[in-house]
Amino acid sequence: MTAIETTPQPRERILRAAADLLAEGGREAVSTRSVSAAAGVQAQTIYRQFGDMQGLLDEVARRGLAAYLADKKANLAAGNPVEQLRNGWDLHVAFGLANPALYRLLYTDPRPGEGAAAMDEAYGILVQLVTRVAETGRLRMGIEAAAAMIHSTGIGVTVTLIGAAAAGRLAEHEGLSESTRDAVLAALVTDAERAAPVEDPRAARARHAVALKALLDEGGEERSFTPGEHLLLTEWLTRLVSATAPGDAA
Repeated sequence: MTAIETTPQPRERILRAAADLLAEGGREAVSTRSVSAAAGVQAQTIYRQFGDMQGLLDEVARRGLAAYLADKKANLAAGNPVEQLRNGWDLHVAFGLANPALYRLLYTDPRPGEGAAAMDEAYGILVQLVTRVAETGRLRMGIEAAAAMIHSTGIGVTVTLIGAAAAGRLAEHEGLSESTRDAVLAALVTDAERAAPVEDPRAARARHAVALKALLDEGGEERSFTPGEHLLLTEWLTRLVSATAPGDAA
């Protein structure tokens, strides 16, 4: 096999160099000069391949998220919806701890374009998981609000653990992710066997309204209502969720 066949092409060398520099020194370490030197290319090669450094970071982010997205999609395959939510949380935290610089690039720095698209896909999978819980009649609030709560709390925990790991204090936060995850899910999801018999009637109405709204949204072409009827019913259900949420006035 010749050297030409075994030596990575310039684009691949640039991507590997950028990913390595990001992992070692964070976003600040990924400069035109450093990538050029590490990849053994001229600066104009980077711009010819990626347009600019932002384009390069976009592609690094997309590649870095590929395996994570594959794992999240696999988690959708089968199983109890609540367990899928738990597994999805754990996958998110594990990804951040395994790729701290990439995680910071995506979640705490200004978001790159292609990376933002991949993150939107990841968030979409979370919404699917929450929707499945809603369809079982166990979600206490609206799908969008529940997904936002899980997403934002998960990011906060992950960033905290990344900082602790960098400071050599990760052991001090043992159990933080699991306890926070369980607390969030307990606030969002009813226990079908134990909580339902003593559930506040207002909470029950809201929970069933969420479930019906989720099922209607999944109906597609099989809907039994005209578009206007569907819109009106959706508005009523959304209002019912807001008006009868636990703690609100009757």
